Amino acid sequence: MLTLKSLRDDPQAVIDKLKIKNFDAKPIVDKVLELDARRRALQVESDALLAEQKQLAAQIGALMKQGLKEKAEQAKARVAELKAKSSQLLSQFDASVKEMENQLVLLPNTPCSLIVPGKGAEDNQIVKTGGPEVQLPEGAMPHWELARKYDIIDFDLGVKVTGAGFPVYKGKGAKLQRALINFFLDCNTAAGYQEVEPPVMVNAASGFGTGQLPDKEGQMYHAEVDDFYMVPTAEVPVTNLFRDVILAEDQIPQRMTAYTPCFRREAGSYGKDVRGLNRLHQFDKVEIVRVERPEDSYKALDDMVAHVEGIVNKLGLKYRILRLCGGDMSFTSAITYDFELWSAAQQRWLEISSVSNFETYQANRLHLRYRDAEGKIQLAHTLNGSSLALPRVVAALLEDNQTPDGIIIPEVLRPYTGFDRID
Repeated sequence: MLTLKSLRDDPQAVIDKLKIKNFDAKPIVDKVLELDARRRALQVESDALLAEQKQLAAQIGALMKQGLKEKAEQAKARVAELKAKSSQLLSQFDASVKEMENQLVLLPNTPCSLIVPGKGAEDNQIVKTGGPEVQLPEGAMPHWELARKYDIIDFDLGVKVTGAGFPVYKGKGAKLQRALINFFLDCNTAAGYQEVEPPVMVNAASGFGTGQLPDKEGQMYHAEVDDFYMVPTAEVPVTNLFRDVILAEDQIPQRMTAYTPCFRREAGSYGKDVRGLNRLHQFDKVEIVRVERPEDSYKALDDMVAHVEGIVNKLGLKYRILRLCGGDMSFTSAITYDFELWSAAQQRWLEISSVSNFETYQANRLHLRYRDAEGKIQLAHTLNGSSLALPRVVAALLEDNQTPDGIIIPEVLRPYTGFDRID
């Protein structure tokens, strides 16, 4: 969440920046500052009462020694009155702090200076394109028809077992999934990311720490009895490994990678965009997460974007990189780059990765800090990126590599699959 200091220092700057995200922050900012003023006034009043209590407590002993029992009893009565009033003030203070925090978490992260205004995806900026042009054979099929033809993904079985959006991968389809996961993890660990295997259920504190709660509560699967949430991305458990942590100077930066299945309700999704693997409730994804010093985080972001681009190039797929406009950015992000693959069979772009810098937004919620060279404790910057999400990568691989004789497996994946084509 945004720091109280940022609102105190320049509330209008926060309001203006959040307009870029099409968010009217003024009512919340005004409320936060009102509650902060009330909190500080209560603190001043409480300190004054405490000072008077201490002064009277010192006088009571002296009065008793002088035999002035009546005056001592009057002082005791006044101390009791002050304690009762202090208790009321403390209760009001705590309520003001709680309400102020509840208001602060309603404010999204402010976008960085590179972000332009915009209403939605149509206003995103294309910053780079790459990969080979795709030439499909006559009679080319979309991936859901290829999956049925070669019996590698069964969408109907998934509906039978669970419901729509939970496909069953079979034979070479299942092996392709495993190959991609291992390939992505190997690429990440070779680049210096430490592999971890986190839980795929998290508690509410973890969801709050990375900003999924309360913003995306309706999009997460919730096990109500235990109050656990199925992870929508490995970002949540991996980043929360550092919750309530103060990193030593030599412990930052941190680079982590993890594979998890991911679970998203995708409430409100409908139409052609949900066909096949385009939009699922359960899918596999490999994630990269970094914890950086503020002065290094944008260099780290560029490194992450280049790293993901390198993986896509190894797969030989046509892609583009977008910098999201304010209206298409997530609640928690300060800047996001999306990677999209071209699906020649569907004639549309498929998002496969988001790489984001959250600056101090998540760290403030997580209480994730580090000790700088001077020994001062500072909020860290957090970043994460898909490296990569599998479903639409698989969709593009199947569609763009189809031939009359089968689907050609990219050479870089063959040591992992053990086969060079699906036929």
